[in-house]
Amino acid sequence: MLKLYIGNKNYSSWSMRPWVMLRQAGIAFDEVMVRFDAFTADSQFKKRLGPVSPAGRVPVLVDDGLVVWDTLAIAEYAAEKFPKAGLWPASVAARARARSICAEMHSGFSNLRSACPMNIEASLPEAGALIWRDKPAVRADVQRIVEMWSELLEEHRGPMLFGAFTIADAYFAPVCMRLKTYALPVPPAIGDYIARVSAQPGVKAWIDDALLEKDFLDFEEPYRLKP
Repeated sequence: MLKLYIGNKNYSSWSMRPWVMLRQAGIAFDEVMVRFDAFTADSQFKKRLGPVSPAGRVPVLVDDGLVVWDTLAIAEYAAEKFPKAGLWPASVAARARARSICAEMHSGFSNLRSACPMNIEASLPEAGALIWRDKPAVRADVQRIVEMWSELLEEHRGPMLFGAFTIADAYFAPVCMRLKTYALPVPPAIGDYIARVSAQPGVKAWIDDALLEKDFLDFEEPYRLKP
């Protein structure tokens, strides 16, 4: 049985990606949630993950003693281990594009990620409006995402980026969460895609769990005070 170490579902965008990917594909795994408390060397989070992964971050996939960390590495490992699951698109060209946009997400969009940390439980349209007004780099990130998604949805005729749900949709699911939480303006077709992603069983299961956590972490909350 695979074992996937994750952080808080409300906040951990990186953990969301492989969890949703595996759950949506029907691949069985055991979940180990390591609560965010701090990220210093003496934190409980680091002490718990230290013996598991040299990186000391989530997510981490463990399979019969093999440790795989980093979301892209986990995605590639799962695609190789479960070739019939259809985690990547079927054609060579589509797989190359899917890998390209996942890699772009992995290394880019830092302005959106920094200004709009994932917070599924929250509704922050007022903060989103100020971010949109004051941060042109965030607007540029969102524009790139809108252009990317629009092109792929038109080319593959939806409902997902490459027709059926793939790693690419799992990889951008946290972006959908951010766009919803902060109510950032997107075209109707993109809003419809966000709604479809949110309704996918694997994504909905993550969202439902995040809403049940009720674990307010001050250091993850730049826009709200503790209740």
